[in-house]
Amino acid sequence: MAASRRRRTAAVAATLAAVALTAGLTTGCAAVDKALDCVQTADAIADSVTDMQQAVENAGDDLTQLEESLDSIDKNLGEIGDKTDNADVGKAVDDLQTAVGNVRTSIQNGDETPDISPVTDAAGELTKVCTP
Repeated sequence: MAASRRRRTAAVAATLAAVALTAGLTTGCAAVDKALDCVQTADAIADSVTDMQQAVENAGDDLTQLEESLDSIDKNLGEIGDKTDNADVGKAVDDLQTAVGNVRTSIQNGDETPDISPVTDAAGELTKVCTP
């Protein structure tokens, strides 16, 4: 199941990259660079979300995996937030940061299997808005 998610994530990333490159041919190099940065970071976040899903499934064994996934998402969100001036991307980043914060709070309150669906939903929205 995890391999299926990774293949799906890779396929989405490849499609987004192709769309970004095609759009760049008509919009200029700066727009392409921003779109590719957004797509690459969204792809990294998707990988982190997949890791987080696996960590939640194994949370009884080791919560540090879950924390590491959340840290990775936070790092990537910081990168994309710093590189964009697009309001839709900014909102998607904010929503994903909120969702990650809620998962952290759940873990700190002792929940070993927090609801991560808001994180996956917000990551999906970020992927959508990164599509030029």
